[in-house]
Amino acid sequence: MTFIPPHYLKAKKNAMFSFFRKDHFLVKTPWWLKKLFPGCLWDMPKKDKTLYLTFDDGPHPTITPFILEQLQKHNAKATFFCIGDNVIKYPEVFRQILAAGHSVGNHTQHHINGWKVEDDQYISEIEEADTYILSSLFRPPYGRMKRTQLRKLKEKHPETKVVMWNVLAGDWVQDLHPEKCFRRVKKHVSRGDIIVFHDSEKAWDRMSYAVPLLLDELSQKGYRFERIKSEKTRHPLVH
Repeated sequence: MTFIPPHYLKAKKNAMFSFFRKDHFLVKTPWWLKKLFPGCLWDMPKKDKTLYLTFDDGPHPTITPFILEQLQKHNAKATFFCIGDNVIKYPEVFRQILAAGHSVGNHTQHHINGWKVEDDQYISEIEEADTYILSSLFRPPYGRMKRTQLRKLKEKHPETKVVMWNVLAGDWVQDLHPEKCFRRVKKHVSRGDIIVFHDSEKAWDRMSYAVPLLLDELSQKGYRFERIKSEKTRHPLVH
């Protein structure tokens, strides 16, 4: 059975209903979806006022450093789900993430869509990326992977945590106004939430507006921002 979260719905020009003519997504992950896929990490313990910012698709030579600067201003930690090919292109930026004390996670070698490839190829993509990223954390690009892929990944690499999310910023949606992106996330966050943004050019306008405001306003409300810890704690790129 294919893993189908109700988000990242691609626009269809000739769709009968307007909902499907745009990129639509659920900001807050519904409880029933988490119950359907208990093998994934959707949120963290809610005992403290702690939030978990995550950034997908990097590292990027200018956008990722911007995020690192914003995090440092607020003594905040985050988790970066990196594409292996981008780690090869921008190793110094990857080192900066690690040196700043943030976590890194695997986002495949080439940002591959699990629905469109065979299981063995998908697992191979994850394993190739892991040679550069070295993390037990994994997030499927687009949130799309088959149940068989999830099962095989857990069988071959039982230490892997498949990290999903509880709040989706939608910063990749180019007709979403930055202010609306910010307000949607602010409205829906609660203790223990894992929040998704992207360190990519497509998301820049919305992410660069929303993240500094969220860090500022939510810190003032007593929230802390922490990283999701990986089982692989020592990385050879950091001395």
